[in-house]
Amino acid sequence: MELLTLENLGTLVMLIFLQAVLGFDNLLYISIESQRAPIADQARVRRWGILIAIALRIILLFVMIQLLQTLSQTLFSLNFEGIITGEFTFATLVFLFGGGFIMYTAVKEIAHLLAMDHLGHGVESKQRRSAASVIAMIVFMNLIFSFDSILSAIAITTVFPILAIAILLSGLAMLLLADTVSEFIEKNRMYEVLGLMVLLIVGVVLLGEGGHQAHMKLFGYEVLAMSKSTFYFSIVVLFVVQVLQTGYRRKLEAVRAHRRTQTSPEHVSNGPAQ
Repeated sequence: MELLTLENLGTLVMLIFLQAVLGFDNLLYISIESQRAPIADQARVRRWGILIAIALRIILLFVMIQLLQTLSQTLFSLNFEGIITGEFTFATLVFLFGGGFIMYTAVKEIAHLLAMDHLGHGVESKQRRSAASVIAMIVFMNLIFSFDSILSAIAITTVFPILAIAILLSGLAMLLLADTVSEFIEKNRMYEVLGLMVLLIVGVVLLGEGGHQAHMKLFGYEVLAMSKSTFYFSIVVLFVVQVLQTGYRRKLEAVRAHRRTQTSPEHVSNGPAQ
């Protein structure tokens, strides 16, 4: 078959890797958002949210391939010289709206974690929502995350079956990893803040990408897109800092515990006679 050429197979491998890398932040969001659902429904919420999102991503892929030229056409322009200028397409609006919404979500969750009434209550202090509303939010955010990865994939090839297979395989990987990532975050609560910071950076990346594609200028300064290498370097640095902080905190706690033992009344009274 013409579909199973060496070139298409090489493209498929590249697309699977691309979907896996770009899908990391999506998986992180799913893991954090699913904790809003009732505890008994969280695994089901993650599973159905990912399955519905995969189906919609394939539909979105097909529509985007058919309307590729339309997506790049300018819908409107802003020309307030010295304040804001730019030419906006459907794609740039999705990036700008999606980036802003992701940043809002991350900041709201970080503020919730820092709120005084959250301290000491753990996950139970979170406001629970129905399973259906959490699934809807996961699907909606998945589509926003998908837009960038689908556009990147279409830039590599427009062969629909190859693109669809890459999406299906990346979705399968998300299904397999979703529970593991959620359990890890649940057991290591300090990494939830790290995950939210990653989402915050993702929002900044999407805003920069949308502004750059729209040739936007704010107060005379051109909006530049963050390079993918800078983005992933920032994520690696965040994880390294978190791991070092965790190790250092445990070492400090061990030293303090040892000092408390050495200065406790029982240890002093049972010490050698002078």
